[in-house]
Amino acid sequence: MFAGSNKILTKLTMALLKDFFYQQDSEGLKGVSHKNMLIKQSIIAYMAVAGQSTLAELTKALHISVPTMTKLVGELVEENIVVDNGKVETSGGRRPNIFGLANTAIYFTGIDIGRDYICMIVTDLKNNIIVSQTHTPFTLTDEARCLADICQRINDFLDTCGIERNKILGMGVCIAGRVNPETGHSYMYFTEGGKSLKEVIEEATGINVLVENDTRARCYAEYYADDQNKVKNLLYLHLGRGVAIGIIADGKLYYGKSGFAGEFGHTPFFNNEIICVCGKKGCLETEVSGIAIENKIVGQIASGVNTILRDKWAAGETIHIDDIINAAKNDDNLSIELIEEAGEKIGKSIAFLINIFNPEEVIIGGNMAQAGDYLMLPLKSATNKYSMNLVYKDTTFRLSQMGADAGALGVAMLIRNKVIGL
Repeated sequence: MFAGSNKILTKLTMALLKDFFYQQDSEGLKGVSHKNMLIKQSIIAYMAVAGQSTLAELTKALHISVPTMTKLVGELVEENIVVDNGKVETSGGRRPNIFGLANTAIYFTGIDIGRDYICMIVTDLKNNIIVSQTHTPFTLTDEARCLADICQRINDFLDTCGIERNKILGMGVCIAGRVNPETGHSYMYFTEGGKSLKEVIEEATGINVLVENDTRARCYAEYYADDQNKVKNLLYLHLGRGVAIGIIADGKLYYGKSGFAGEFGHTPFFNNEIICVCGKKGCLETEVSGIAIENKIVGQIASGVNTILRDKWAAGETIHIDDIINAAKNDDNLSIELIEEAGEKIGKSIAFLINIFNPEEVIIGGNMAQAGDYLMLPLKSATNKYSMNLVYKDTTFRLSQMGADAGALGVAMLIRNKVIGL
């Protein structure tokens, strides 16, 4: 009897949590009740940024009276969103209680749909990764059956991740290509059928969804991993099988009018007559992307150039950019030359970017970041050569330190911030 009552209470509590975050503008919330809901959300948002806080700190920061703050924090404790962590040490006088966000009441999901993998994570209210799972093999195609497969994999993950689905208050989904986060549409994949990618996944899972571009998601994760209190303007250059940038301007992601900002790989840098996937000729991607380097090494092998990857090619196996990077690390001259050549061209393109944006930091991520100095030395040399000296000296360059789950983490952070009102 008692155990059954606990289960009912848990379901009721989670229903109230969803109401709390998603129904603040409903007709049933008026006057004082609505105001208190907004204050509670401000308390949660403040703790998410500032960490543990006393009632006095919350009162001062949010300009709320002590009685009202005491009452609402007490309600948040009862709702299992905030925990009372006991007395805090002081130099003298009465010791106040300190409060922080609960780790086990609310969770978020991040899904990174890559060209050849799907990474899925669950995070808590403090952005800690609780569960992580990567699905390979997987091939992303613009087909209804691929979307159905993605939805099935997500549901299987949610059913087996160990977190009750009704505790997951939002799901972030990032994918390559042009994305409009406001409408939830992807303009590169799953464009048929009339429904947005957001709508399809929401209907399949029953969870509120935010759709985001994969590079912006990684950029956001980098921003938070790097001390966001110090760096407010950065560029994240994602060098995978494609090329794109994420932009943080004054501490915020930059989207442009329709969410398409960052398609840097489709800038016409070259007169090479190579047709890009976008349909144009001479795009940056046609020379420096992972796919471009893969095509170049296959062409060189076919023409007789020696490389330790020749046996793989002769066996009819696909040569991936990761194979080329590993070959370079094993002193393969052809692989080293192709990566260094790409690094020089990328550096020239970055000079163009930093002259315009004057960022504090440029972060290089994606598969090609694993090439290390083979990429970074020619990249920085070319950037120095082609950029304004004052701008170059004002910019820090570094390789990404994030793992393979960076995109999933970034988009989980974005849906979490949207839900709690940051």
